[in-house]
Amino acid sequence: MAIHIDRLLETCVKQNGSDLHLHVGRPPILRVHGRLRTLKTQVLEPADTVALMKSITPERCQQELQEEGGSDFGFAFGEKGRFRVSIFKQRGNVSLALRLIPSRMMSLEEIGLPSIVKDLLRRPRGLFLVTGPTGSGKTTTLASMINYINEQLDRHIITVEDPIEYYHPHKKSMVNQREVGVDVPSFGEALRRVLRMDPDVILVGELRDLETMESAVRAAETGHLVFGTVHTTGAQGTINRIIDAFPVSQQEQIRVQLSTSLIAILSQLLLPNPKHGGRTAIFEFLVITPAIANLIRENKTFRIDSSIQTGKRYGMQLLDDHLWEVYNQGLISLEDMMDVARHSGAMQERLDRAQAGLGEGPKEEDVDTDEQPGRPAQ
Repeated sequence: MAIHIDRLLETCVKQNGSDLHLHVGRPPILRVHGRLRTLKTQVLEPADTVALMKSITPERCQQELQEEGGSDFGFAFGEKGRFRVSIFKQRGNVSLALRLIPSRMMSLEEIGLPSIVKDLLRRPRGLFLVTGPTGSGKTTTLASMINYINEQLDRHIITVEDPIEYYHPHKKSMVNQREVGVDVPSFGEALRRVLRMDPDVILVGELRDLETMESAVRAAETGHLVFGTVHTTGAQGTINRIIDAFPVSQQEQIRVQLSTSLIAILSQLLLPNPKHGGRTAIFEFLVITPAIANLIRENKTFRIDSSIQTGKRYGMQLLDDHLWEVYNQGLISLEDMMDVARHSGAMQERLDRAQAGLGEGPKEEDVDTDEQPGRPAQ
């Protein structure tokens, strides 16, 4: 009996799945609230995954699969949502991983972002980074920010994506979305040309190489609001990752450029919610103040965590402090909190003190970072 892709996609939508995996030798698998669930259907044979792949994959991507061993694209599943698809070969067979992009945009309040984010989105220029591991909701957060600007402000927004995930209709702003491989050959080429298109806001899907990072920083410096993602955890680690991507001879210059162009870093995780089901978003949030800009310029990023701790009035918070807060509300499990804590020793100490009735114990400002300038980025 043939397995139909429409039925699998329908199941993914109905069960609130975030991803659908199709691999030879296993039945189809859904990821629901961060956990994998095997569907009760037949085991997929090589011919099944090829047939499923061909039923949804554009010709150019099938060709890329043959030539390069993999390809990515997006497609709409009626009104129910869009899917971002990665097709690839493994052990000579075709595999598919499909990520569901919900059709409804979430508001900034629903995501749980600090209220200061709305003020930052009104800025005329600067670099706003959203970071976190794969599957942490970066795309959804960025889409909500772009949607807020689109609804509230008159701006010309240009996005460069690979592939396009959320579609943004023109509202109060104009939105032009360029897909790498369809509308433009590469991120580098798109960013070389974007400044001639009279943009106010530029969204770069991912700052994955030196050329893209340079272009994004330059665009932010020349009077544009630029959004991008980086696969890092924590604000301090993100800044170090960007600086370290540059040759040593340019690192002094990029520190100065980042200190003037960077406006905020939002680092996020999604963890299963044992209380209500679904997942809980955990945030670390850094707003660049003159003092923090000085730390970046002077190569003292190891002091940034302490500055976040004292910057609560700007809506700043450390990842571990937010983890502790949502753990105490029963919104994440102890295991998950300890697995992702950036300073697991300090977190364990905080837990031990709380269990002994001595209060929370040391917060992260008590972790002595000043003595550890050579500490690797998290």
